[in-house]
Order: sequence, then C-alpha cells, then structure tokens
Amino acid sequence: MVSRSYSNLLDLASGESPFFSREKKRLSRVATVTGVLSELDDESAGSDAPSSVSQERMIIVGNQLPLRAHRSDNGEWNFSWDEDSLLLQLKDGLGEDVEVIYIGCLKEEIDLSEQDDVAQRLLETFKCVPAFIPPELFSKFYHEFCKQHLWPLFHYMLPLSPDLGGRFDRSRWQAYVSVNKIFADKVMEVISPDDDFVWVHDYHLMVLPTFLRKRFNRVKLGFFLHSPFPSSEIYRTLPVRDELLRALLNSDLIGFHTFDYARHFLSCCSRMLGLSYQSKRGYIGLEYYGRTVSIKILPVGIHIGQLQLVLNLPETESKLAELRDQFRGRTVLLGVDDMDIFKGISLKLLAMEQLLIQHPDKRGKVVLVQIANPARGRGKDVQEVQCETTATVRRINAAFGREGYMPVVLIDTPLQFYERIAYYVIAECCLVTAVRDGMNLIPYEYVICRQGNEKLDETLGLNPLTPKKSMLVVSEFVGCSPSLSGAIRVNPWNIDSVAEAMDSALIVSEAEKQLRHEKHYRYVSTHDVAYWARSFLQDLERACKDHDRRRCWGIGFGLGFRVIALDPNFRKLSVEHIVSAYKRTKSRAILLDYDGAMMLHGSISTTANTEAVGILNSLCRDPKNVVFIVSGRDRKTLMEWFSSCEKLGLAAEHGYFVRPNHEADWETCISVPDFDWKQIADPVMQLYTETTDGSTIETKESALVWNYQYADPDFGSCQAKELLDHLESVLANEPVSVKSGLHIVEVKPQGVNKGIVAEYLLSTMRLKGMLPDFVICIGDDRSDEDMFEVIRSARDSLSPVAEVFACTVGQKPSKAKYYLEDTTEILRMLQGLANASEQAARNAPQASQRVVIAESK
Repeated sequence: MVSRSYSNLLDLASGESPFFSREKKRLSRVATVTGVLSELDDESAGSDAPSSVSQERMIIVGNQLPLRAHRSDNGEWNFSWDEDSLLLQLKDGLGEDVEVIYIGCLKEEIDLSEQDDVAQRLLETFKCVPAFIPPELFSKFYHEFCKQHLWPLFHYMLPLSPDLGGRFDRSRWQAYVSVNKIFADKVMEVISPDDDFVWVHDYHLMVLPTFLRKRFNRVKLGFFLHSPFPSSEIYRTLPVRDELLRALLNSDLIGFHTFDYARHFLSCCSRMLGLSYQSKRGYIGLEYYGRTVSIKILPVGIHIGQLQLVLNLPETESKLAELRDQFRGRTVLLGVDDMDIFKGISLKLLAMEQLLIQHPDKRGKVVLVQIANPARGRGKDVQEVQCETTATVRRINAAFGREGYMPVVLIDTPLQFYERIAYYVIAECCLVTAVRDGMNLIPYEYVICRQGNEKLDETLGLNPLTPKKSMLVVSEFVGCSPSLSGAIRVNPWNIDSVAEAMDSALIVSEAEKQLRHEKHYRYVSTHDVAYWARSFLQDLERACKDHDRRRCWGIGFGLGFRVIALDPNFRKLSVEHIVSAYKRTKSRAILLDYDGAMMLHGSISTTANTEAVGILNSLCRDPKNVVFIVSGRDRKTLMEWFSSCEKLGLAAEHGYFVRPNHEADWETCISVPDFDWKQIADPVMQLYTETTDGSTIETKESALVWNYQYADPDFGSCQAKELLDHLESVLANEPVSVKSGLHIVEVKPQGVNKGIVAEYLLSTMRLKGMLPDFVICIGDDRSDEDMFEVIRSARDSLSPVAEVFACTVGQKPSKAKYYLEDTTEILRMLQGLANASEQAARNAPQASQRVVIAESK
C-alpha cells in the first residue's frame, strides 16, 4: 500500500505524472509547513490496492538539490541540472531501472508566494522535492552550526577560543535539528517505506536517520559522510556527541572515504557507547540493539564522461591554445583549492618560495598557477586566508618576478569549467597540500584531463601515440591519498619537504612520469562515480535484506530513539502467563544466573540482594521446586552470600563446582587431573597486566580470568586479542579452553560451561523419577547461552507436557525465547512465582481439613 505521506505529494504532480504511476487517485496538496501533512481525500481513504510498478526507487537526500536556478527577464524562475553535482552524477551507477527522487534545498531563496508553484514544477520536471528553509533558520543551521562548528571540528580544529572555530551554541544545535526535521518531513511525503531506498549525504543531515527510523522502523537507509571523521579525542569534545552517533547508527549502512575515517567512527562508538564491531567475510558491522549497522569504506570517484565532454569543447581547445602561448617555455605547476583554512594554500605558496630560494635555476622557468575557488563558508577565518594568500603572492612575485615573468599566478575569480580543464591539461604537476580534507577529487580530474584527446594533443604539438604523463604531489591528510599510490605524498606542514617534492616532480624522468600516469589513469577510470554509487547500493541492499524477517519496535525519546530488531519468535515474558503455567505444574526446575540477572552488573555491594534472598527462600520452600544459582563467581563468595538459603543449589565458576543444597558437599562436574597449566598461563597474564593500565587478574580454583573493564577501551581490546592468541599458542597442548568475553579473557578446563549445570540438574531429577514439567532458566550474558541451548534440546529429560521458559535480560539476540527488560522485572516475576507457592502452601491445610470433614460425615 502506498504510504499516506507519499500519496500526499503525488497530487503535486496532478496525480497523473507517468513517473508517479503507482497511485492514480486524486490526492491532497503537498505539505509546505514543517510537520503538517494533509489528510487523504475521503474518496481515496482505505484503499489497499497493490502497486502497479515494481521499479526500484532511490530517494537521494542532500543539503542542496543538483539544480541551477536563475530568474529570467520576465521574473520567472528557470531551472536546469547542475552537471557538477555529485548527487546528479551518481545516478549513472544506479542503473536505468532505478527511479531517483532528489530532496534538498535550492541555492537561491524562493519567495513564500512562489514556493508551491516552484515545488510542483521541480517535481514534475526534475523529480526534485525542494525543502524551503526560512532564511534566518538556514543561516543558523548552515553558516553557524555546520560551517562554524561541525566543519572545523571534523577537520580537527577545536574551538579553544571564539576565533578558532565556533563555540557550541545550543540555539544553533536546535536550528540544526529543526532543519533535519524539515528534511525528514519531505522524505515522508514521498517515501513508500516498504520499497524505497533512502541515501542521505554528508554532515549537514546527520540526525535525519533518527527521524526517518522513528517514523518507519524498517526504512532502508544509507548514509555517506563526505568529510573526515575526527579521532575520538577530538570528537568527544562535542557536547552532542552521543546524539550524533546514535543518529548515524539508525542507518543500515554508513559510508566513509577511507579506513582512517571509519576507524575513528568505530573508536567513538566503542569509547562513548560501548559498542564493538566485527569483521566478517570482508564486511564490517556494528551490533546495535539487534540490528547490524554495516560500515562501507570506498572513496568516491569522478564523472569521466562529463570531463571528456568538456575536453571536446572548442572553448577548451581555444583556452588551451591561449595558455600554451602564455606559458610557452615554462613549466606549470597547478593548485586548485577552495579558499578556506584547511586547503593549505599558504603552505603551498611558502613551499614555492622555498623552491625558488633553494633552486635559483628554476626562476623564470617554473610557474605556480593557484586557482582559488570562492569559499563555501563565511567568517573571519575566510577573510584571514584571503588576506594571507594575497600578501604571500605579492611578496613572492616582488622577490622573484621580473618583466614577463611572475612565479605565482593567483586566480581568485570564478572560472568556467572548461577554463579549469584547460589549466589541468597544460600543467606538468598538480599540487594538493590540504592540511585536512574529506576526499578532494582535484587529482582525479587532473589525471583524466592529462590523458587528453587528439585535438588537444594537436594544439600542444604532441604525438597522439606517445604515452601521456602526469605528476602529483598530494598531502597525506586528504582522502584521495591512499588511492594514488604513484603520487609523491607530503606532510604539508613541512615546507622544506613540500619544496623538495615539487623539485622531484619536475626532474623525474619522462618514463617514470608515464608509468605513474598510467597507474593513476587505470585506477581513476575504473573507480568512477558510477562504480562508487553502484557499490554503495549493492551493500545497502545486502544490509537491508533481512528487514522483513525481523520484528521491530522503537524505544527511547528524542534523539536517543533507536529500533530493536529481533527474531519474530523472541518476545517479552508475560508474568501472568508464566505464573499460570507455574501453578499447573508439579515438578519444577529453576536455573538462575545472579550477576546481571538478579543483581546489576558492576554493583559495589559485597553481600547478596536481601530481596533476592527472600524470594529464593520462598521458592526453595516449595517441595515441587529445585532451585539453582548458576554463577561465574567462586564457591566461597556464593556460600557467604546464600548461607541462609539451605535448600538452594549452587553452581560456582560456571559449573565446575556444584552443590545441590546446604548440607551436601561440593562436587565437580568434570574431572580435571591437575591445574599445572596455570603455571604457564599466569606469567603470560601478568605480563599483559603490567603493560595494560587498569587490567587485573582474577584467580579462581578452576580458572584464570584477565579483566580489562577499566583499561582504555581500544588498547584493552587490542591487548585482549594479543593475549588470546598468546595463550592459545602456549596452551595448545593443555586440556583447557581460552575464550574472550565482555572485557575478559578466560582460561578454564575444557568442557566447563553453564550448560553442564543444566544437564546435571535435569539428569539428577530424572534419576529420582521427577521428570520436570516446568523449566525456567534466566541469564544475561554469553555464558548463559549454553544453559538456554541445553534446556531447549533436552526433551528426553522433560515431561512430554513440559513448559520451558528460557529468558534473557534485555532485548538482544539470544538463544532464549523470552526476555525481560532488567533485574527489576526479573525480581518482580520471581516474586510472582514465590507468591503462587505461598498461596498454594496456605491452601493445602484448608484442602486437607475439607477432606477430613468429608470423611467424618
């Protein structure tokens, strides 16, 4: 069924547009006010007609629509595609069978009275849905929060003073959230949530996934970050750090240009949210409330076809001829950068100055052309960069220039695309010295343009059969650097090093220039923007393939919202249901974990929970019950804690020691000849404890446990992996198992797990002729899964009509069939069972008395 919000927008296309043929009813007008969606017309309400089109559809959401707009002389708005827009170019990789809808802002401000008409025209003509943001709100959102706070922070600039990046302002953050909400409303107007894919782009819309996931729990949602993602030390200074992380995790797939950016994101998730990632068969995934959030690492490419079209233009040929004459006899070095503080323009100029100082023979022969594109942001920092750049150029030209020769040519006025292409073709070397940049596609464009074509070769007097050549000097801090293995990589802060790299690029042999160019051309031409988009869509489809099989519901408020996704058979344990089953049965087995199930993890209490002990005593007094506490703690602790529970069975150290009741002796479930392996494992653990601050060793009778809960999360996890490998190596011939758990690495005898306690209890009851007709097993972590597995498959040891309740704590993937939210709900449920036992005990004498009276009569 077409969603109601999707149907609303169809009327904007008069309900008859061929590309919106899924629904042909007359519908209400599009919503233009945030959060207000018109209802369907009465005549169309309630229809559940199937879709008539099976075409796959992608909704692409970005800050700006891929459109150009200008007013004609008669005052009418004219629109055309912006061929330079990445959002438009990526369409080539999605396939002809994928319908694309764009959502974003227009660069130009549209008067309120014209917005409805413009929205209708854009939808009908371009399949674009404009988000009209009030100017004051947009300024706070884009110029103040995005450009003055997020942008500097994501490029490693901390707001240590008001002049260094914007200080956090709550009103700007609220503007950011409000604009994201407007975008969410626009998506809701067009989406068919069961069918459509949504692809959100860049840091402007980082909380949008939360709004969409909240409205449609199973939305197929991808997000790609086009900027760097900073290290956790930088990111953690952001006051809304958790909100942004949780919002991104409401996506199904999160994309980054490089592994460094992805690694920083994963580190933030680990340090701030306690989430760990897994790599399986080449895919990286984060488990988040039952959902697997996939991580995609793939740098974006360029649209080669568009470049080749411009290369073929007569204007490009004419401009190239002009540049050939202008720079005849000289070698051109080229820089193309936006005028902002992170592009390193001044560092490049200083390196050029150093080159001319150290190599006087280059004076008069080498020219640096610096194209400075207009800044996207605005503020004091942009003005300072402009002033510094202009002053540096003036100083270098004054020192080394002469009549007919200026060593630096600064172009700070907007250029036509074909003019920029001509500069690429004429340049022997391209310089990118950004101090921090997301991707930067300038080197890719340069490589393709240097390949040229026959007409341009003729203009330059080159033999078309001669292999092409190019040289790149690239900052190691830009996203494209890892992809360009033939480039000369530099630290842009090291002026001498950059100057030396520039000299190397000039004197390298022709054959090497050709080899480097061929290597780069082969990579860039095969990893274009279509390849990138196609790969992202394939991974998004893979990440969403299980949506329909999972049971989903939302929890949390505001930006803390997230979706729980679980197996359809996994459900919350009803206290009424289990109490009812409890009352009907006569032979009950009760297996309970303690830490995390009946007492919170991390509790500093050194005694058992008084409430829990009272409930356990009530359950143990019922002759129909056999109750066991199954814990990882040592037997001394359990004896101290539960000394008042005489009929309670205890299993210590994950089942190695078992005691059926207070009067019985401790038994071992598995025979272990000796513990000589401890003499091997303990020194290894000591070594890692000394080198890992915050880690400890817990020595048990049957096991050794290395705990790194209070160590640095990244270092502790890294050390745990090393320790696991080390122990497995030195203990390879010993009868032990080495396992990792939540913040621990444990060595214990083979075969010891909580599952053997369940087997012990059920077999003991069976030998006594007590086939259990009621089994409940409660646990909270991975070690309890062994118990769940045993009781699920132990039908031979149970009554044919047995009721089995395997229950985990918290909503998470588990072998258990049921869950309860926390220890409070666990205790409330157990109290319900205890009350039922006490009620049955009180009723028993009355029943006996009635029998005696009946017999006397």
